[in-house]
Amino acid sequence: MERGDLNKDKTGVFTGAYAINPVNGKKIPVWTSDYVLMGYGTGAIMAVPAHDERDYAFAKKFGLDIIEVIKSEQGVEKEAFTGDGELVNSGFLNGLRVKESKAAMIKWLSERSLGNAKTTYKLRDWVFARQRYWGEPIPVVHCPKCGVVPLPEDQLPLTLPEVEKFEPSGTGESPLATVTDWVNTTCPHCGGPAKRETNTMPQWAGSCWYYLRYMDPHNDNALVDPAIEKAYGPVDCYIGGAEHAVLHLLYARFWHRVLFDLGVVTHPEPFQKLRHQGMILAFSYRDKMGAYHGYDEIDFKDGKAYLKTTGEELSPMVEKMSKSKKNVINPDDILNQYGADAFRMYEMFMGPFEASKPWDMKGIEGISRFLKRVAGWSENVKLSDQSDPRKSEILKNKTIAKVSEDIENFRFNTAISALMVLFNDISKLPQVSQDTFQTFLKLLHPFAPHLTEEIWQQKGYEGFVVKSAWPVVNPDMMQDDTVEIGVQVNGKVRDRIAVPANAAREELEAAAKASAKVQRSLEGLYITKVLDVPGRMVSFVAAPKK
Repeated sequence: MERGDLNKDKTGVFTGAYAINPVNGKKIPVWTSDYVLMGYGTGAIMAVPAHDERDYAFAKKFGLDIIEVIKSEQGVEKEAFTGDGELVNSGFLNGLRVKESKAAMIKWLSERSLGNAKTTYKLRDWVFARQRYWGEPIPVVHCPKCGVVPLPEDQLPLTLPEVEKFEPSGTGESPLATVTDWVNTTCPHCGGPAKRETNTMPQWAGSCWYYLRYMDPHNDNALVDPAIEKAYGPVDCYIGGAEHAVLHLLYARFWHRVLFDLGVVTHPEPFQKLRHQGMILAFSYRDKMGAYHGYDEIDFKDGKAYLKTTGEELSPMVEKMSKSKKNVINPDDILNQYGADAFRMYEMFMGPFEASKPWDMKGIEGISRFLKRVAGWSENVKLSDQSDPRKSEILKNKTIAKVSEDIENFRFNTAISALMVLFNDISKLPQVSQDTFQTFLKLLHPFAPHLTEEIWQQKGYEGFVVKSAWPVVNPDMMQDDTVEIGVQVNGKVRDRIAVPANAAREELEAAAKASAKVQRSLEGLYITKVLDVPGRMVSFVAAPKK
């Protein structure tokens, strides 16, 4: 049975042979297909057509039996059911849910010596040595008499020697091999002369468990206090680039599983979820001959790029940052020119968190101008102990809800957009309430922490923004007094009108009919049906008058 791409044509041939299910003795027809996953088991793959989309498509094409074994409300006549449920047509497993049935099946097989539970980790072999100075030293010595001997615990941790030269040794060995005072030592087993291992561990040796040490960094007696690890672990969210994080995540899980089996940690998994962050790309510029040119060689005019020396217009292309493409953006230059807040905020404003997006200097210019406007407004704003106009109060509460939800879901770019909308509103008011002013600073703080802390201190507020309570939504201030709805006549929008937010259906229809534009569109017609989308649309279906 094949397990391939759903988009590929399902091809297969019944071999005429049957396999015997060792559990129930049932004969199962054996099919062969044009492609299988040879890396999956032996390449001979079981099929569950009622509960796998690929198997379902194969079975439908060749008229194979589709027997439901997980009960579903809709049945499996039209599509495979891939959800959880109770087992049916499954003998002694009937009535159990999927997870329970797996455990029961493993137990049944084990009791009859037909099979055993096994956990398989799809990890590639990892060369655990590097020929360089910087890295965790491997705590073993090489003794001519005793062989490879691990250091006793009372000699740990083994630390790197202080050296002035970090260059390669020239012999293929680690730079540590040249530090003879450190290399030459005594064997902890026999006391004779021995040499330390000069290879160091790879960088992931430390990064696979550092999150545990962050929980308890000053503990001199253990890797992490079990009570602290139990309270803080597992990590809520692991964030990393897609090219790096997937493999690193596997290694980190492997290390954590070892620590769990040893009783060092109490949670079997280190992280609750993984989020990939998109790659920051950049525009590269090439001339007609295909040569790349750096930003210092280019004049930008009217949205186009021209070579300074010849005036030739250059072709832009969005690519990964690379020295060879001369499109690398130096973070230090950005920090020096715009500051950390603008840099930080622009990176979150560039686009969706998971998407790869190009760096654009016009974009960070815009963020920088916004923060400068906030700084200037905060110096001159008139603050009041009175509430703001209802419209602004409603917008403030909607922004609290929006920013809170967006931060929780990594939608930083839309959270920043909402803050810009709120700022445009409150910056036009003759005076702003203390509550609104502080709320705006708190909402902006995760994106521009330095500026907001500075403004907070300038206004004489107590403590720090970062330690203040996050704003809470007032549910009574979330509903607009009026909303704008569209009015259609025979599917075409003829007008947009403002109506009370809590207007009944009859009021909406009356207001829609009162529109002069709608009345002109209904001339010579009579209304046969009225369709409503509450809070969004009133639609009239009309026919010619006889």
